[in-house]
Amino acid sequence: MEVPVDPNRAILRFSGLITDESSFRLMGWKRRLYFGLKLDKLGNFGISIPELVVSLNRLPGYYRDIRKYREKSGDSAIPISNYTPMLTHIDQGAGTASGHYFHQDLWAAKRIRKENPEEHYDIGSKIDGFVSHLLVFRDVTVIDIRSLDSNVQGLEFIQDDATKLDQFEDNSVESISSLHAAEHFGLGRYGDPIDPEGHTKFMDSIQRVLQKNGKLYFSVPVGQERVEFNAHRVLSPYTVLDQFEELELERLDGVIDGEFVKSPSPEELEKQEYACGLFEFTK
Repeated sequence: MEVPVDPNRAILRFSGLITDESSFRLMGWKRRLYFGLKLDKLGNFGISIPELVVSLNRLPGYYRDIRKYREKSGDSAIPISNYTPMLTHIDQGAGTASGHYFHQDLWAAKRIRKENPEEHYDIGSKIDGFVSHLLVFRDVTVIDIRSLDSNVQGLEFIQDDATKLDQFEDNSVESISSLHAAEHFGLGRYGDPIDPEGHTKFMDSIQRVLQKNGKLYFSVPVGQERVEFNAHRVLSPYTVLDQFEELELERLDGVIDGEFVKSPSPEELEKQEYACGLFEFTK
């Protein structure tokens, strides 16, 4: 995963000022302007002002590198159509070993591997993330309202509305995971119907189909409860616990400020702006 460009430092680069901490603090008015105008939200529309600023600032260096490459290779005929500038990666690290998805995927995969259920179902987690982790050591059946074309060995697919799970009987599923998915239900972001109660209907459906002694591995953004339409919801951890009233909480972990936190209290998680709650339940 690429390390995101810091928008504040991108503004400083564009201004031509030094990006040391003293200069950074002096740019408070530009920072306030940037966030006051909600320019950071343009990324939701596919427009990244920070990356645009950084790219424009680095274009001269890009053309200098082209000249150096031509000189060293002896090839002066790189057509303009082959110019593919990638200008935001120069000062990035090797990757990101932090964040909600990194920690939640490891957390849930380790537990499912240890439990080794006969069958495991996943609802809404990333196919090219968590589900692919599971496929390394076991078969997985994915449930999603959207279609999925796949011939990957060990990956089965059922297209179903997870707010109902009409294709499943009560108390019929041994093991279920759903990571960073419930917060999207009912907001229309992924083509699902608008429903303010979509997330609670989804949780009720999971609770209904999970069999006695069955396991649920569930993650969701937690903190100060709100809807950020139509990106996602942030739930209070108490909302999750109350909704799964028929299940017993076996373990609660979290991701706070990008780092894994073992056994935080619900109170601690609820105080966060945007954390991730990792819930392991048994029915």
